[in-house]
Amino acid sequence: MNETKFPTEIVELPSQGLIYPADHLLHSGKIEMKYMTAKEEDILTNQNYIQKGIVLDKLLEALIMNKFSLKDMITGDKNALIVASRILGYGKDYTFTYGGKEYTVDLTTLDNKLFDTSLITSRGTFKFTLPVSKTEVEFKLLTAKDEELIDQEIQGLKKLNKELSSEITTRLKYQLTTVDGSQDKNVIKEFVEFNLLAADSRALRLYIKEVAPDVNLSFTTEGGEEVAIPINLTFFWPDL
Repeated sequence: MNETKFPTEIVELPSQGLIYPADHLLHSGKIEMKYMTAKEEDILTNQNYIQKGIVLDKLLEALIMNKFSLKDMITGDKNALIVASRILGYGKDYTFTYGGKEYTVDLTTLDNKLFDTSLITSRGTFKFTLPVSKTEVEFKLLTAKDEELIDQEIQGLKKLNKELSSEITTRLKYQLTTVDGSQDKNVIKEFVEFNLLAADSRALRLYIKEVAPDVNLSFTTEGGEEVAIPINLTFFWPDL
């Protein structure tokens, strides 16, 4: 029996692919995804995937026509694929409860964050001058693979010292690519651990959040409160 050709849609990534290497498939800024079938619904109810926390990754892998590792993606681009897969599977209307009230959002109205492409260097990174020390740093946006390595390092440090909290410094050591023009990892490590002022650290983290491409998942309630649209298993199947 010939394989059925399911209809597909092209999803545009919030990053436009500009942060990925020129030779990477993601650099095109567009991903082809097929409509969800009952086979993919089986993935959503797979208890093994759910317990391991990989159910959404497995779903995306089944729906994406292009072949690449999801670990190469940044969070914002992955969010765009998750929203697209929900629309292709169960339609544009998503109903959820917040504060005891029920809201329905048209997912097709969600826009990507405004993304200033002029800020990206030829290496797919961003530059920022720390406001207090005036040190110029360059940083990359973290991929799922980076996040995995960061979590492993943090857990390893906790085993050595349970009272140690190193999440901010560990993340920044992975995220910074240059400090005052130096790409030396030891220079970056020493700067983050001993010379990065708290005010500069906070300003840098806020700037990273500001420039990072993503889907605008904010929603305004009846009371005027701005909240993030919840993305979990019920995002796909409220009856789960």
